[in-house]
Amino acid sequence: MPSSVTQRLPVASFPVDVGDGADGARTSSARAANIALIVILICQLMVVLDATVVTVAMPRIRESLDFSPTSLSWVQNAYSLTFGGLLLLGARAGDLLGRRRTLIGGIALFTVASLFGGLAQSAEWLLVARALQGVGAAFASPATLALLTSRFSEGADRLRALGLFTAVSAGGASVGLVAGGMLTEWATWRWALLINVPIGILLIALAPRYLPETVRQSGRFDFGGAATSTVGVGAIVYGFVRSASDGWTDLGTLIAFVGGVALLALFLVLELRADQPITPLRLLTDRVRSASLLGRLLLAATMFGMFFFLTQYLQGVLGYSPLKTGFAFIPMSAAVFLAARVVSRLMPIIGAGRLMIGGAAVSLIGMLWLTGIGDNSAYLPDILGPIIIFGIGAGTAFMPLTSTALAGVPSQDAGAASGLINVTQQVGGALGLSILVTVYGTASRNEGRHPLAGLSAVAQQRHDLAQAVSTSFIASSVFAAATLLVVATATLRRRATVG
Repeated sequence: MPSSVTQRLPVASFPVDVGDGADGARTSSARAANIALIVILICQLMVVLDATVVTVAMPRIRESLDFSPTSLSWVQNAYSLTFGGLLLLGARAGDLLGRRRTLIGGIALFTVASLFGGLAQSAEWLLVARALQGVGAAFASPATLALLTSRFSEGADRLRALGLFTAVSAGGASVGLVAGGMLTEWATWRWALLINVPIGILLIALAPRYLPETVRQSGRFDFGGAATSTVGVGAIVYGFVRSASDGWTDLGTLIAFVGGVALLALFLVLELRADQPITPLRLLTDRVRSASLLGRLLLAATMFGMFFFLTQYLQGVLGYSPLKTGFAFIPMSAAVFLAARVVSRLMPIIGAGRLMIGGAAVSLIGMLWLTGIGDNSAYLPDILGPIIIFGIGAGTAFMPLTSTALAGVPSQDAGAASGLINVTQQVGGALGLSILVTVYGTASRNEGRHPLAGLSAVAQQRHDLAQAVSTSFIASSVFAAATLLVVATATLRRRATVG
């Protein structure tokens, strides 16, 4: 995807052979390209990882800062919403201000917000910090993918680099669970945020040396589009979370839903009329691209919800410590990463469509298996089996979903297209989790009304939690089934059109 507005640098494969006989200039260029890719991957890993790094620490955070069971989800959603809602503005900032400059500014804000969050003394303090982290991530993340696509030309070089990027993007969320568990158990939940500070400082030091700056385009920011989309989605998410505690007929719940829908409608009007919209709606006229973005949103909703509630189950029902909970996700992290790496080699042979369908189908099988857990389930095989299967499916699907969303995008829309990919993942995670929190809250209330005879208070609590989590996994399976339906329909329709 050549860009008319980027400074092109020598392209190198990754990895490369830099043996004794390599030409000095070529070796230096290859080394610089490799380091640039490493910087990009670490940036992406840090912002993706932080969507889930606090998940394992949720029970400790709840006790430390006095969160309610339903408001606890905002520790994750405050980050996901500002991240996802402002991604397109961040992508536009990269076009107008320069992508390296935007990436460094985003990482700087992310680093400061991480320090602020690690020192939080109240629930409100932490939520503000998480929201600011999301703002920083929204400006840093689009620049990473845009710099990658300009650094590596289409073909084998880009597929290898994109395979690593996709593996980090898909596996970063599950890696965050492991890292969060280790930091929470060995130190404190605060280090799940504070660890970003030295990493952010290192990235800020390396980026000017190894990442190319891009030519600044002329134009202006679409603040109206950014504000209406972010607040609109946030209002809908708030409506779902509030309904879990106050019910669907609550006035605040209804106002949140009506206001959110109205703001999103206004967003569409503004984008249609804007000379330089934050979301070029022409990108969504391609059915296959739209289907891949929707499929990514639904798959993220499935994955983020599964992370959140499986963490509650492992600690609340099986009695796992944060560290043991984090390590329980390692097999899934490995499955996601390995599947994504294999898919990057298979895609030119098998095709993106078949891999998307296969990955979505395998993910659905894993989620359906998870719905059978109860208060007497064990990690092996009731949890280990399904999370490995789900990880293989998710890792298989994410790579072709990313590639399809970027295929054929004009160079002037590269930043917006990259932003949309990340938007669907973050907003999908926030929306999915808010819906599942509603399902979980309803199931918990229903279980509480029908206590079982002969159970102690602790056993009853474990039983109620297990049943509520199982019900939430049923809803997650609906998301997984919808993912399969969307990608299969789009792929088959495309084949029929081509044929």
